[in-house]
Amino acid sequence: MNGNRQGSAAEDTERGIGVKKKRILETGFFLLVMLLSFYTVFRGQDMEQVGASLRRLSPMALGAAVLTSIFFVSAEGMMIWYLLRAMHGTSSLRQCISYSFIGFFYSGITPSATGGQPMQLYYMCKDKNSMSESSVVLMTVALLYKFVLVVIGIAVLLFWNGPLKGYLRGYYPLYLLGLALNMILVLILLAVMLVPGGVRRVIAGTEGLLVRCRMLKPSAVRQDKIDRFIDGYRDAVSFLMRHKGKVWNVCLFTLLQRCSVFILTWIIYRGFALEGVDMLTVMMLQASVYIAVDMLPVPGAQGITELMYRSIFSTVFTGGTLMPSLYVSRGISFYFLLLAGIAVSLWRRFRK
Repeated sequence: MNGNRQGSAAEDTERGIGVKKKRILETGFFLLVMLLSFYTVFRGQDMEQVGASLRRLSPMALGAAVLTSIFFVSAEGMMIWYLLRAMHGTSSLRQCISYSFIGFFYSGITPSATGGQPMQLYYMCKDKNSMSESSVVLMTVALLYKFVLVVIGIAVLLFWNGPLKGYLRGYYPLYLLGLALNMILVLILLAVMLVPGGVRRVIAGTEGLLVRCRMLKPSAVRQDKIDRFIDGYRDAVSFLMRHKGKVWNVCLFTLLQRCSVFILTWIIYRGFALEGVDMLTVMMLQASVYIAVDMLPVPGAQGITELMYRSIFSTVFTGGTLMPSLYVSRGISFYFLLLAGIAVSLWRRFRK
């Protein structure tokens, strides 16, 4: 008994050290990419001229852009709360919005945004929500998030392809690649949700591989937990299939959420008192940037996002406002929200 306890404690300690090392490496990689991005963006810029251009920005537009970015992240929390409440989850709206900011932070510092959902699931289970139901809620939100982006991308491609090629130029193939990768991910998520038996086989196969590699020991208790997770997962998916109205409501709200981050760039455009380019064009251009870089294995798609913005919006933000608009829009829509995510993560970690 004592030997087993000591072995388990040693395994937990080693696992904790491994997690810490992984987080340190991810954070270091993120900071390196961020510094390279800043160097690329600020290199060769006349900062006095940039500062003068920034002072031209309307304070009201700046405030509206900040509120829009906060809504963008909070909207995901609202959708998590809406679905979780329907499944009799225990989390409040405030807790669900905190999951959203935590997810944004960890997605922003990990390649291909892979770290967000595991941390959201951790805190949802910590708040006494069922793991299976929480998993289905997060997968549904992620699926609809990607599905709406794919629908927007296809619509732009079908009805605005000529102007899109003109604006994107050399980045047009990257747009097609990003759209294709998002479509593949939507199909994978849909298959995982609708075929619980496949989920069982994947989990069982993964567990068997880890046992054969001696990374895990055979455990009847763990197998029982996996079986209960799969049963709960199947019940949660069945619940959503019986309440398609709720899924459609989330889908429509996701469309509003997506458009909010696209319209942020237009708010900045009008904040510089610029005219000549309509709101829909600015929104579609910003959407094309998101679609192109969304699946790239770089934390926060840093670097490539800024480069695409400079190229695509060079004929939109005129009169020396291109770089200031980049600093403001990217600063608000990513770095500001990243800081907010850090604050929420620290608050959740140390509040008790």
